[in-house]
Amino acid sequence: QVQLVESGGGLVQPGGSLRLSCQASGATYSIYAMGWYRQSPAKEREMVAVVQGDGVAKYAASVKGRFTISRDKAKNTLSLQMDSLNPEDTAVYLCNAHVGPLSSLWSVWGKGTLVNVSS
Repeated sequence: QVQLVESGGGLVQPGGSLRLSCQASGATYSIYAMGWYRQSPAKEREMVAVVQGDGVAKYAASVKGRFTISRDKAKNTLSLQMDSLNPEDTAVYLCNAHVGPLSSLWSVWGKGTLVNVSS
């Protein structure tokens, strides 16, 4: 079993920055890839940024150049540095991990942390 706990959300003004963290615990050796997703009332859940199993990071077009994802395998943490935030970034941000053997990976989700970009 893998558990994920997010932190770092809050209220920030447009143009500001926030850093989100995700702490993984449990059977962390089984984590293959991790990423951040977000969901708002007006939109479906969307991928924000992921670190694939080979360590390559991928970003949604809407955040590329503004957000930076990083994973520390030794500390079992995943971070998301968010700069130049705008109101469209307002959402609940969820940490995701793909766990298990490569032949049968499954997803684990955290409960999320709210990011509110507003003046």
